[in-house]
Order: sequence, then C-alpha cells, then structure tokens
Amino acid sequence: MAITKSSSEDLIQVFGEYKSIKVRTTITIKEGSSELTKTYSTKDLECVSSSFDQASNSWTHTDTDVSSESDEVKGIAGVVWTTTVKNAKKAYNETQGY
Repeated sequence: MAITKSSSEDLIQVFGEYKSIKVRTTITIKEGSSELTKTYSTKDLECVSSSFDQASNSWTHTDTDVSSESDEVKGIAGVVWTTTVKNAKKAYNETQGY
C-alpha cells in the first residue's frame, strides 16, 4: 500500500481588535485508506509589524506580506485589514515600544 502525505488549512480564525489571522494546517499521513498520523501547526498573522530606530528617533511600519499565503487567507486579509485597522495597530505598536 502506498503511503501518502497531505496538508490542508482546516481552520482560519480572525481575532482581536487588530484582526489577527490564525491559520491552522493539518498534515495527514495515510497508508492506503488508514490514517497513520495527523499533526497540526499554527501561525498567527498580524496586519502590521513595527520597529523603532533610535538613531533617527522614528518608527517604521511594514504591512504584512500575504502573497505566499493561500487565496483564502489573502482574501480574508484583504477584507479585514482595512486602513483603519492598520493605522490603529501602528498606533498601538508605538505605545508598546516595539
């Protein structure tokens, strides 16, 4: 019997004030029709990352690149990561001293 490995995004959640996206991927290994193992991995995507440069005393804000994500995640990010949400996240990051 052949051993196969498959992966799928089986859970995508949007949470929090700044619309973070959590993506869970399931990896399944089967022998024929019998499941041998199933593992999960998750990642959290934030709309913006921020860094402070002490030399110039200024912040740099970078929108998260989702171009390598699935079409579904790209679509969700495009809807929930509005300019208003991104600007609020930038302001929040600055108060946290990132």
